[in-house]
Amino acid sequence: MEISTLDSFYNFLFILSLVGLVIFVALYFVDAGYGKMRTEKWGPAINNKVGWCLMEMPVFFVMLYLWAKSDVKFQLPYLVFFLIFQFHYFQRSFIFPFLLKGNSKMPLAIMGMSVIWNLLNGYIQGYWLFHLAPHCIKEGIIPNIYSVDWLADWRFILGVTIFFLGWIINMHSDHVIRHLRKPGDTNHYLPKKGMYKFVTSANYLGEITEWLGFSILTWSWAGLSFFWFSCCNLVPRANSIYHRYEKEFASEFDKKKLKRIIPFIY
Repeated sequence: MEISTLDSFYNFLFILSLVGLVIFVALYFVDAGYGKMRTEKWGPAINNKVGWCLMEMPVFFVMLYLWAKSDVKFQLPYLVFFLIFQFHYFQRSFIFPFLLKGNSKMPLAIMGMSVIWNLLNGYIQGYWLFHLAPHCIKEGIIPNIYSVDWLADWRFILGVTIFFLGWIINMHSDHVIRHLRKPGDTNHYLPKKGMYKFVTSANYLGEITEWLGFSILTWSWAGLSFFWFSCCNLVPRANSIYHRYEKEFASEFDKKKLKRIIPFIY
């Protein structure tokens, strides 16, 4: 689908945000069928490592393509946006899957839906940053917020700080989860290190923090839609994980006063 005007682009983001809201509500009634919540009802499944690679790579390559086809790709602010975004997705596409332990499966249905979302999101972020925004700035439709001066703007500095704070939380939380068990151990454990002292889904906290930072550092509706959609997907899933841990570790759960995904709040 070609989005040729600013208005149609914003309308598309609005529709996608409504879809996100529907998903948000639905996931409070239906558990997303991957990871801890996978069940046979989700149908055929493939190796989890392969599934992660296949569902995360599309956004990496779509962003790469849109950046490479842009006239502004080597202008400093746009290059920085590109590198920050790809910094996350290179890790998620080509490193994270191979760090996973065990032989768990990912339903093909979940992987397929994720591929569609990642294709759309890669297009939205790349089209806005490298094609639509530069055109609108050139035509005077929007202010030139993406000049070199933007790299010293408080919004960019704050956004980058939040993004990398979220990345650190995300990476450390994944590390904690991967090392809960010793080789050969099949028991289940409640994660307790890092941000898991405060929430049961610290990895999701890290991820939504990253995209909050990205939305601020790009100061765009496109970035905000990504943050919103991430929340719509991950917050209900964090709720499901919270209740699963609550039942599985009842003896130690209540005394910790853990939250789901936002420390001290939810």
